[in-house]
Amino acid sequence: MFADSKIEVVQKVSSEFIYDEASNMCTRPTWVEISRSRLLDNYRYLRELAGDSADMLAVVKANAYGHGLAQCAPILANAGAAWLGITSVEEGVEVRSYCPPSTRVLVLSGPWQGEGDALLEHDLTPVVWEPFHLDELEAAAAKRGLEPQSLAVHLEIDTGMARQGVPAPFDRDDSCELRNLLARFHPGSPLRLEGVMTHFSAADELDSASFQRQFSRLAHSLECVAAGGLTFQWLHAGASATLLAGKDLPPMREMAKKHGARLMFRPGLALYGDAPRFAPQGTPADESAAILKPVLAWKTRVISTRVIPQGETVSYNATFRAERATKLALLDAGYADGLDRRLSNRFALLVRGEFAPIAGRVCMDQCMLDVTDIPGVASGDEVVILGEQGTHTIDAYMHADCTGTIPWEVLTDIGHRVHRRLVD
Repeated sequence: MFADSKIEVVQKVSSEFIYDEASNMCTRPTWVEISRSRLLDNYRYLRELAGDSADMLAVVKANAYGHGLAQCAPILANAGAAWLGITSVEEGVEVRSYCPPSTRVLVLSGPWQGEGDALLEHDLTPVVWEPFHLDELEAAAAKRGLEPQSLAVHLEIDTGMARQGVPAPFDRDDSCELRNLLARFHPGSPLRLEGVMTHFSAADELDSASFQRQFSRLAHSLECVAAGGLTFQWLHAGASATLLAGKDLPPMREMAKKHGARLMFRPGLALYGDAPRFAPQGTPADESAAILKPVLAWKTRVISTRVIPQGETVSYNATFRAERATKLALLDAGYADGLDRRLSNRFALLVRGEFAPIAGRVCMDQCMLDVTDIPGVASGDEVVILGEQGTHTIDAYMHADCTGTIPWEVLTDIGHRVHRRLVD
């Protein structure tokens, strides 16, 4: 199924895999800048928080949270990230073209029918929880004549998300579905239980009752694993907020130690410098979050200016009417690039170091700013959609607060046609 896939060839220099920017140039005046140094600083800081007794899986799914898989994955791999987390087999194949063969790649969403061969061909590690996942992998392993216990998988336990994972037992006696799945990991099977994982639904809420409930269910699940005579190498159950808060780390370390496993964390948003909001100002968790620096800056340019008279309307459906003679700056960015249409008439971008309000509705490929009060704005001026200019900053939370969403969505909505470039 991947025979016709067009995988970009990347350069290899001094045993490092790097993104070849020259092969992906773009002349359109809308782009994203990715700070290599900030990504590395964030990664190293989070690695320090994890400590020597734990490992870290860097989550690069969804085009590295909108930052560019081709740019970010090799930087993290070359910095020492032994594990990368992606969503699908397709993303895994792409990561394989950018990163050293030694990099472990975990497919977080589980294998779909017909993907077993590709998983094995590209040495991807699957997350499993459905019996058909195991059927698919066993069939692919049989075709290749794999030895027993040679295909590593990570089992996901649903402890309270009701999303993916085999349901956790509510107590020691409520474990039938989990026991049936664990029985598939017998000595003659090609499958090897390498990791056990869960996903906390409210790790970003300090003193969360739901976290304690999920933690208890995970403990019951691991007792079932042990009762089945199975061991595993990694237990992973925490993301960015878990690392930054720190308060839940000791019991999680103890849980992993009890079962002879190493703890592994899966930071995503924090890697890219936008920490989850969950800690009051001045607390240790808030201070940890403040150390992180946003990796991404999103910019465009003024491509045209004009002055309209009082009473004239702007953009679709005349939602903006000039109350005076108004100077407009036309930008080469719209909702097809990820500039949310809900920002229309409600948000401002940075030009010449000042905030300029969006005038009228954001269009598919363009939008307009009211620059009447900013002297000298002209075609070619740089405009910041996300990032810093002068003494001002626009961050993903500002976008999210205006549109009623979360920074994860703001970042991942940045379109693929917006060129990503490394700047340091």
